[in-house]
Amino acid sequence: MTVRPRVLLVADPHRDGIPATLAIVEPAIQSRAENVLRIAPDDALPEDHFDVAVVLGGDGTILAQARRLASRGTPIAGVNVGRLGFLAAFDADEFAGAAERILGDDPPVTERMMLEIAVESAGSATSNSTELDWAPALNECVVTAGPPFRMIELGLDFNGNGGPHLSGDGLIVSTPTGSTAYNVSAGGPIVHPSCDALVITPLAVHSLAFRPVIASPDEPITITVVRVNEGTTLVIDGQLTRRLEIGDRVHVRRGGHRVRMIRDPSTEFWSTVVRKMRWATGPTYRDR
Repeated sequence: MTVRPRVLLVADPHRDGIPATLAIVEPAIQSRAENVLRIAPDDALPEDHFDVAVVLGGDGTILAQARRLASRGTPIAGVNVGRLGFLAAFDADEFAGAAERILGDDPPVTERMMLEIAVESAGSATSNSTELDWAPALNECVVTAGPPFRMIELGLDFNGNGGPHLSGDGLIVSTPTGSTAYNVSAGGPIVHPSCDALVITPLAVHSLAFRPVIASPDEPITITVVRVNEGTTLVIDGQLTRRLEIGDRVHVRRGGHRVRMIRDPSTEFWSTVVRKMRWATGPTYRDR
């Protein structure tokens, strides 16, 4: 006999588009679930166990919930109510049509690598990585120059074996999931989210010889802040920020948890890249 799941529904009813989406999604869940608890994105997570989390919103909402739910191992089904919705596998009608499988015994789940980021302040006595305050990220961490927008200088170290220095507007370290976000806009490579890798992409680097690279996830990266602006900032998933000062060290490593995302089995990653990001769209020819 099929076990009816307990479902956590994350939605902000005051956001444009959410009420109409809820009107389609919520009945599809209620008809198949043992219990449904709806919370707002900023509400505290309940202590109870839930089998599935259904998150309504844009990519930002899904990123924030992924960071909160990864340690619990809760599969996340994203329903797009944003503009692009690259992380959301479904729109409202697609979710309703696939609800039986999404909420069934064997939903199509894919696991995605995360990052953990910690800042070791200049002059800090903390040298043991276990004592640092590590923050999770699904997409990326960015060191960005900030105002007054002069070039900054950063030193890179791969697993204690050294690395290059760069002068420019900053640096992105992304996961494969985040490779289609800020990373690709900055000229970095697209990496299939089933891979595990660290994608390092410089921002407006003052060099013709520093290109984006893909490193092993087993090579922790340390970014040493050599020269900064007053507003130089570490940004995590575009949502969490921390100002940086000369001598600060930003440590980046593979996350200890993986995000479990429920995918739409009728679509595939590369077709999504073509459809949503218009990959390799060519000129408008008269005969096409």
